[in-house]
Amino acid sequence: MHSRLCVWALPLRFGFAFAPLSAIFRPMETGDDISGASSAQATTSFGFKSVPTGDKQGLVRGVFDSVADKYDLMNDLMSGGLHRLWKARMIDALYMRPNTPLHLVDVAGGTGDIAFRAIKRGQRLNTPVTAEVIDANEQMVRVGRDRAALSGYDDVAFLTGTAEALPLADESVDLVTIAFGIRNVTHRDRALADMHRVLKPGGRFVCLEFSHMPSRLLQRAYDAYSFNVIPPMGGAVTGDAAAYQYLVESIRQFPPAPAFLEELATAGFKRPRFQLMTGGVAALHMGWK
Repeated sequence: MHSRLCVWALPLRFGFAFAPLSAIFRPMETGDDISGASSAQATTSFGFKSVPTGDKQGLVRGVFDSVADKYDLMNDLMSGGLHRLWKARMIDALYMRPNTPLHLVDVAGGTGDIAFRAIKRGQRLNTPVTAEVIDANEQMVRVGRDRAALSGYDDVAFLTGTAEALPLADESVDLVTIAFGIRNVTHRDRALADMHRVLKPGGRFVCLEFSHMPSRLLQRAYDAYSFNVIPPMGGAVTGDAAAYQYLVESIRQFPPAPAFLEELATAGFKRPRFQLMTGGVAALHMGWK
């Protein structure tokens, strides 16, 4: 009950008029291609826009270049702090065992938030965790390195790289995580396959991502909040409302949790499953190798 009230509390707290449904629910345009097909004419979704597949990574990089310094602050503001609870659930889902050293790779985790949380949990369990953060955005990586230096996280390495071609050896890591990043990847199928590649047999994959609410009424309230409040808030805090317009649109373009679960299975993950959180605003997706 508490989590459902949180969903309603966000739009009521900020106060707004509901946007017309035509401005909230827009289908992908004809010709959109999110499968990763390689063709000179192939297109993919960038929010509600259809763009050449080869252009998406640069466009996404531009979004995060613009908001890197205020990224974690905006997460707090947008979710009313709920993202902290979701991330705590994510860390719990890693299934760390006491006194068992682990090597974790956090993909698209430039600011280091997930890696730092995993290390803290490992310390409580007497489980040494070494972490690598791999992000395609150099500005996000810079923020993460600065935070690690200030906070004394010496066991975190920050690398620039893409989810589709991780700079890691086959079967070299115990845990792979990605939080709010998979929907920004150009070729999800390639990224999932590569994250599966780098996991050791028996390794754990956990993905935290925004999702879709089973309740149509709650989804409409959440969409109205997202489209009316988040871009203006992003503009006020970061100076770039367009970046948060894209982020809101990209959430709507991401598949529902059951459909994304099928993508995990196709990539080779065993026993894939998901858990909806806060009525479906976010979801944890998990699998094993």
